[in-house]
Amino acid sequence: MSHPIPGPSLTPPTWPYCGHGSAPEDPGGCRGIHVPGNTACLAHLADSDRDTYLAGLTPGTDIDHRGTPFTEPLLSALLASLCGPATPHPILGNARFGSATFTGDAKFDSATFTGDAGFGSATFGGDAGFGSATFEGDAGFGSATFEGDAGFGSATFGGDAGFGSATFTGTAWFRSATFTGYAGFESATFTSDARFDSATFISDINFELATFTGDAVFDSATLTGDIWFESATFTGDAWFESVTFTREAWFGSVTFANDAWFESATFTGGARFESATFRGNAWFDSVTFVGAARFDSVTFTRDTRFGSATFTGYAGFESVTFERDAMFESAAFERAASIGPLVCAGRVRLSGAVFGGPVTLWLAARRVECRRTRWSATAELRLRYATVDFAHAVFEYPLTIAAEPSPFVLADGQPVPDGLLAGAPDARVRMVSLRGVDAAHLVLADVDLSACLFAGTVHLDQLRLEGACSFDTAPSRTTWYRGHPVRFTPRRTLAEEHHWRASQPAAIPGWNVAVFSAGHVGPAQLAPVYRALRKSFEDSKNEPGAADFYYGEMEMRRHDREGTTRTERGLLHGYWALSGYGLRASRALYWLAATMLATVVLLMGFGIAQDSPKQEATGTVPAGGGKVTFEIDKADPQNPKGDRFNGERFEKALNVTLNSVVFRSSGQDLTTTGTYIEMTSRLTEPILLGLAVLAVRNRVKR
Repeated sequence: MSHPIPGPSLTPPTWPYCGHGSAPEDPGGCRGIHVPGNTACLAHLADSDRDTYLAGLTPGTDIDHRGTPFTEPLLSALLASLCGPATPHPILGNARFGSATFTGDAKFDSATFTGDAGFGSATFGGDAGFGSATFEGDAGFGSATFEGDAGFGSATFGGDAGFGSATFTGTAWFRSATFTGYAGFESATFTSDARFDSATFISDINFELATFTGDAVFDSATLTGDIWFESATFTGDAWFESVTFTREAWFGSVTFANDAWFESATFTGGARFESATFRGNAWFDSVTFVGAARFDSVTFTRDTRFGSATFTGYAGFESVTFERDAMFESAAFERAASIGPLVCAGRVRLSGAVFGGPVTLWLAARRVECRRTRWSATAELRLRYATVDFAHAVFEYPLTIAAEPSPFVLADGQPVPDGLLAGAPDARVRMVSLRGVDAAHLVLADVDLSACLFAGTVHLDQLRLEGACSFDTAPSRTTWYRGHPVRFTPRRTLAEEHHWRASQPAAIPGWNVAVFSAGHVGPAQLAPVYRALRKSFEDSKNEPGAADFYYGEMEMRRHDREGTTRTERGLLHGYWALSGYGLRASRALYWLAATMLATVVLLMGFGIAQDSPKQEATGTVPAGGGKVTFEIDKADPQNPKGDRFNGERFEKALNVTLNSVVFRSSGQDLTTTGTYIEMTSRLTEPILLGLAVLAVRNRVKR
């Protein structure tokens, strides 16, 4: 949007030249307008004519000195003639100084312009003093050049103020100035500092295409109307601290070459920063955005802070690029927010932020910190490359954290380039902490949980894991420890277990020692965590996945010296050694085979009788005949002698052993020792077989 520069700004060819010293067409000739009733400008009048003219001036007189070259004494004499006995400061009516040249300092301090004031294309060779001046009509300084300082501090502009295309070589002082009408600084150039601190802009203000080479200071300014900074360039620092923007603030396509400070500013209307570029630090701490805040396609080159900022209206950050950290700590998003898709080469820090409405975040960043955040409505986080920390976050409604495998795409189908993250190992999303979180409303999809800390998470059994969520695993290779090989059963493990095992005095190599912030978590704290995750997997009908967490739970109980009794630990050690808690079929089968082999050997050595005992019939034959009674007895089996380990005895021992596995009696004659061996075998071997069957079932059950 553009506005005309108000106030008189007639160009030199429209008035009669003074032409002093040369022809009017000579560029070196005086271009001053004739003093009324004379043929020369005020600078080139005869002394008597000048005195007569000045003596005829009274406060409030209209004057026209366009193109006139003013020396400091000449201007002082002119202004003195416009002062009355009761008015120590000059009062001017319509004042026309277009294209005038002021060689020395131009002191208009405390002057009152009751009509329009036109200084278009004027040149101020020294300092220009308009401090505390009052412009009751329009003030036009379009294309003016201020080679020294321009002092408009505490000035009052009752009408429109036009500084379009003006050049301020020195410091431009507008501190505490009041602009009642439209203030136009379109295409103005501020070579040095521009001070608008504590200024008041009641109507619209326009800085489109303005260039600020020095610092631009708007601290504590009040802007009641719309403000435009579109395509402006800030080479120095830009200070907007505690500024109040009552209506729309337009910063589209603005370039901030140095730091930009908006701390404690208030945007009552919309704040539009589309396509702006912040090459220095951008500070928006404690800013209040009452209307919509739009930062679409903005580039932040250095650190960016929105700490404690309040977004009452819509917050849009589509296609934003943060080349360093993006800090939103303790920010409040009271309504619906759409953050992203954005790319951050550093960290997106949202710790302490509050989301009062539905929110969707598309973030491609190296790290996303959401500690102690509060989510009061549904939320979805679509992430790439990020390492995420959600410790002590509060979810009141369902929240989904999902990994995005492909680059983000804008609404128009264009992909969001994420070349800033080209050095990252991959686009996976890694969760590092869910401590203190109530996971009843949490859904994780395709998230790497290998380094995640779970101890202290509430309702972990209600956590929903979708897609390919991965955990860390136990060391897979065989390690020699104290002269014997050690091999851990492959399974999913928690990062805290790695930390605990690696921190033990007799730690076995292979466990991850680079787990940070795990604290003093041990088996007593980890057993409930494994139990809750097991239930979560069981509720989702993932029995094989639940088996690993059951194994972890039993491991923690076995190593827990606080809550597990000595007897219970002994039973758990046996359960672990025999079958891996009923989850390792191979271990149970190994023990079954070993037990059967031992049974066979023992039976061959001690249990199978030397020969099958023969039956003997004994009785008494009555002398006179009659009924004969016989008593049939069987000799006790004889302990083996001689060659005990031969094929025949092996076959008999194997038959007894195989029958004992399925609780069947082989019918084989055994010695007393063999009978006890068979009894023991019929007790232990079916149990081991059952454990092997149970382990297989747990691995294939759905």
